[in-house]
Amino acid sequence: MRKRRATIEDVASLAGVSIKTVSRVVNREPNVRASTTASVKKAITKLDYRPNPSARNLASHRARLIVLVYDDPSTYDAPSAGYIIKLQEGALRACRSEGFELLIHPCSHRDSGVGAELQEQIRQIRPSGIVVAAPLSNLPEIVDAVKATNTPYVRLSTGTGNGKQYEVATNDRDISAGMTRYLAELGHTRIAFIRGDRTHLAVGNRFWGYRDGLEQCGLPFAEELVVEGDNSIGSGEKCAEQLLQMENRPTAIFAANDDMAAGVVRAAARMRIGIPDQLSVAGCDDISLAQMIFPALTTIRQPLSAMAHAASKALIDSARGRPHEPGLEVVPGEIIIRESTGPVPRNA
Repeated sequence: MRKRRATIEDVASLAGVSIKTVSRVVNREPNVRASTTASVKKAITKLDYRPNPSARNLASHRARLIVLVYDDPSTYDAPSAGYIIKLQEGALRACRSEGFELLIHPCSHRDSGVGAELQEQIRQIRPSGIVVAAPLSNLPEIVDAVKATNTPYVRLSTGTGNGKQYEVATNDRDISAGMTRYLAELGHTRIAFIRGDRTHLAVGNRFWGYRDGLEQCGLPFAEELVVEGDNSIGSGEKCAEQLLQMENRPTAIFAANDDMAAGVVRAAARMRIGIPDQLSVAGCDDISLAQMIFPALTTIRQPLSAMAHAASKALIDSARGRPHEPGLEVVPGEIIIRESTGPVPRNA
């Protein structure tokens, strides 16, 4: 005969507490005495009690679910999922530790109906909160669509905080200035920069950090040393070809993300330009690709996982009645030096 499944009433009876108290312990709500929590958990273990997710969601009117919304990498000519994987890692870690589920939702900001499609899904699943990754976090049509559902959300890497909401970012401008100074300290005076997609405001801040770094080192800014990419490997390759065919070519190229920096490495190999003997290359993000290519890439470790974790945790806290104060939380980046950078060539 099949054993009857334990109910929340059974747990409450065995622990000697109310059903509401059991619910608060299961949902990890604050202000429950440690001794009471221990008694309830002991009863849960003894009875092998498993909460009914559907009932919990119905009672709270929202699913114990966080949605990570990001730009679909498959829509690019040379897709790279490294950026997204780091975000997923952080969000998933926060959800698992708090008993929540994570739903990932890629969408292309190039689709005219993306806002309506996103709204419909949010209204159907009724999540506890939404993490909006860049560059979608910079696009009014995406943000307005999320806002219209009245669902709590946190934007990542917006480029500028509005001070009215809790947002999470890293110090893109300051750390990019630091990378430029590092290249200058190696003796490079012709340092080129590959810009990213202009809709990604945080990536845009890296360009301003590059300019700050040049100024801090007393180096002139030269427009011919700045070219425009779109964050993809293919665009980095094309931009590198343009820069490396110059008569007075740069001795160092700093790309606004690792994908484009990987494109620079590919272009240099095809043109038989040695790295780092003849050309230093640096990127930003420190995705897995940065260590897979040869030589391994000097880059800025953007704390993507920590940022997604902070955003997800804030939404979970808010669902439990502990909303974060409005403002921008900055998680600092770190310069990671590897084999793709070295002293300026002697014949430069």
